[in-house]
Amino acid sequence: MEKIRVGLLGAGNISGVMAETLQQMKEAELYAIASRTLAKAKDFAAEYGVKQAYGSYEELAEDEQVDLVYVATPMSEHYENVKMLLEHGKNVLCEKSFALNEEQAEEMLALAKEKNLLLTEAIWVRYMPMWKTIRQVLDSGIIGKPMTVTANLCYLIDKVPRLMKPELGGGALLDVGVYVMNFASLVFGNDIQSITSTAVMTESGVDAQNSITLTYPGGEMAILNSSLRVLSDRQGIIYGTGGFAVVENINNFESITVYNENREVKAVYERPKQISGYEYEVLACKEALEKGWTECPDMPHEETLELMRQMDSVRKQWGFRYPQEA
Repeated sequence: MEKIRVGLLGAGNISGVMAETLQQMKEAELYAIASRTLAKAKDFAAEYGVKQAYGSYEELAEDEQVDLVYVATPMSEHYENVKMLLEHGKNVLCEKSFALNEEQAEEMLALAKEKNLLLTEAIWVRYMPMWKTIRQVLDSGIIGKPMTVTANLCYLIDKVPRLMKPELGGGALLDVGVYVMNFASLVFGNDIQSITSTAVMTESGVDAQNSITLTYPGGEMAILNSSLRVLSDRQGIIYGTGGFAVVENINNFESITVYNENREVKAVYERPKQISGYEYEVLACKEALEKGWTECPDMPHEETLELMRQMDSVRKQWGFRYPQEA
């Protein structure tokens, strides 16, 4: 495939970032936009130079020219949106968090398998070159054996309406906590011995901030924090038996600084030049379509399910269920 034609489902801010990214990619074409109203779709199309504008998601799903649909609707809508697209024979790149829970995710992935279509989660850090660089640094033994991880991702976003609404999948966990969970997975994998967590809830009933501690069979620990109401440094720090490594911005890896046992800098790895970072997940989808894969090696289906299981376990400890789960 010289280029893949991409359709965007949802005309919010995140679709704007994807649109700007696709405009600068030679491997992909920004082909269509669908919103719940034609006026909004047309405004988006005019702003970003999109060929086709649709006032319903079903119209986009019926467009045979679309190779891949990027789903950027609220998390509460992913389950129905993705199933509808798969029923129409569309390959899908679905924003994080992939679904509200593991049960929804399993059903979505089972349908993709039945239809022999590509379905992958757009957790962008998983596709970035720096994800592999961090893994290579750890595998090199430069900090000894990693034993402890701390990671935080906190933004001043408690005024974003959708994040305050349980019915829209609101709260810190699914929006930003998913990144700290993925960071722990990068370092230690998913053979978790125990998960303990606590959260502070908003008046609307979603988690304003939370803390999660993971322990592993080898004695490793990950201490993870996410919040909607404070600003953090976004760092992930990996502490080893012979040094430590500081990762700047676990939401879009900027650099890795490696320190020895004397806290002296031994190495620095900088992020390669990028458009926005979204291009890597699009390129991964293009490769998958060219090779006939139904999942991307960077984010296998089992990884998506595992992270959903972990977040389900965390919410169970809080006693928090989304209205759709009642």
